[in-house]
Order: sequence, then structure tokens, then C-alpha cells
Amino acid sequence: MALAEAGARGRLLRWPRVLLFGDSITEYSFQENGWGAYLAERLVRKCDVVNRGISGYNTRWAKLILPRLITESTSADTIAAVTIFFGANDSALKELNPKQHVPLEEYAANLKSMVQYLKSVDITADRIILITPPPLQESAWEKACLAKGDKLNRCNATTGQYAQACVQVARECGTDVLDLWTLMQKNQDFSSYLSDGLHLSTKGNSFLAAQLWSRLENKLSALPSLLPYWRDVDHTNPEASLL
Repeated sequence: MALAEAGARGRLLRWPRVLLFGDSITEYSFQENGWGAYLAERLVRKCDVVNRGISGYNTRWAKLILPRLITESTSADTIAAVTIFFGANDSALKELNPKQHVPLEEYAANLKSMVQYLKSVDITADRIILITPPPLQESAWEKACLAKGDKLNRCNATTGQYAQACVQVARECGTDVLDLWTLMQKNQDFSSYLSDGLHLSTKGNSFLAAQLWSRLENKLSALPSLLPYWRDVDHTNPEASLL
């Protein structure tokens, strides 16, 4: 059978998508042992896990980009889940990092705006997960800043305020939320979750992956595996199984 004929006979295969939208902690999530890579491995026969992490970005910039990633013409039923994971840059101290800093009230408004936009293109609240920034290990991050000739430009207490705002937005909008800031600090010494005081270590990636999977598994477990298991293909008539 010619390929063109096979294509005409078979339905277009459309993998549902899980969109990971965030800053560098999302961008780096496909690195070795990353939390995004973990999700992609778990979902390889069910969903495409799409990394749209953009290092250094805050919610002020993110809300402008989101309509360019998911448009009204995007088929809402192909979006299985969306994670929105910002705050590590928004919570930078204004006087020391004015370019990335976003005021707390604006941060909350921007998150709400992004959730409302997703709802407006028919992505329902049960498919949206907000993730708070992780806690900041100040001494380690200060070393990273000093190495670049900068002063410590973030503090954990301030990051916590942004995390609380993220939780509140999720509550108001009816979405799920992963309060990473609080969960990581239940272990009193949370420094092992972070590689440089801000970004995730291997242990931190594993922690986030497990926490996120516990929320996604129920949403995605009912999705079918696309294409039959190889032992189930009729080798005498593969077209019957595959088209």
C-alpha cells in the first residue's frame, strides 16, 4: 500500500498535550532527571509534554505570550493539562532587581488573567494547575549572586508572600495548585531540594515530579494509549490494527 493511500485511509493521530508554562525552573525541566522529563516518560504513549519554560521571565511578560502559545483556534480538547509556574522572578527585590520584579498585587492579577484567558478558550479549570515558586535558600543564592558581581536580590519571606498569593488565585479561580514553597519546607532543611538556592536539584526535581504526578495521574489516567501494543498488532494484516 502506498504511503499516501495509507494516510488517506487512516485518521490523523492527534496526541493530547500537556503544556508546561513557566520560567527557568520549567525550561530546565527536560534536563537529565528533570521533572518535565519524568512526566514525558510517564505519558509517552498518551500525551505530548510540551516545554514552554522561558528563563528569566515573569508573569508580566508571560501573560502577553500565553495567547501566542494557545489560541482560540487551538482545539481545547487536545490540551490535557496546563501548568503555570511563575513567581521566582516576580518576587525578586525591586530595589536590587527592578527588571524582573513584579509587585505582589500585579503578580496575582497576572496569574488570574492567564487562568481567565485559558478558560476563555475552553480549557476548563480542572485542567489548569498553578505551581508556587519554591522556597529560596538565601545563603546559597547569595553565593550565586556574588559570583556574578551582584548582591542577594531575593529573600525567602518575600517569595513566600508570592506563593500565598498564587494559592489564593487558585482558590478564587477554582484550579488545582501545587504549593511547592510550603511543601518543601515541611522538611526543615530544604536546601537539598535546590541546586543553587533558587533552581531545583535532582532531589528537588524528583520531589516536584512526584507531587505533580499525584495531581495529574487522576486527570490523565483515563486517556487511552495511542496505537496498540506491538503484540496486539495483527502481523498478517497490520492495516486492520493500525489504520
